[in-house]
Amino acid sequence: MTLRVFAAVVPPQEAVYHLDAFLEPRRAAADFRWTRPEQMHLTLAFMPSAGERKVDEYVDRLAESLDDVSAGELVLAGSVVFPNVSEGRVLATGVAGDAELLERLAVRTRNAAVSCGIEVDGQRFRPHLTVARTGGRPTELTSWVRLLDTYAGPTWALSSVEVVASHLGEGPRRTPRYETLASIVL
Repeated sequence: MTLRVFAAVVPPQEAVYHLDAFLEPRRAAADFRWTRPEQMHLTLAFMPSAGERKVDEYVDRLAESLDDVSAGELVLAGSVVFPNVSEGRVLATGVAGDAELLERLAVRTRNAAVSCGIEVDGQRFRPHLTVARTGGRPTELTSWVRLLDTYAGPTWALSSVEVVASHLGEGPRRTPRYETLASIVL
């Protein structure tokens, strides 16, 4: 059996609830697919198709790879849009704080997958936490970028990396259901 798996940083509830409270009164202004708080995460590496046995090997390899990495501090702040502001499809908040730590984690999570023979999505790492999708249609997002550029959440300690399976269509309203397979403490 193959799984869709990702390695991620999951912000603590305090940070997620702070962002959710900021977005709540503004959601009605746009017909977006909003990310539910329990699904908010910062993807470090995405593996679209990994065999179950390979995932077990990946968790072990990743734990070894992260053995010498110390915890750091992060904050959700600012805006990120994919692919661009005038034709946005994904609206996200940025992630500030220990950028070097995030980059190191992204490299190590991806390298651990490759060393286990698991294919990793080749997208360039750009730290972000997706808050909404436009439903596939390109949308002008300048006003949303300006709004999110005013946002800064509480600082929090990055202390673990989660390995998560994504089960497409199994969540509410046919959204993905996430299952944490492992938590690797830094």
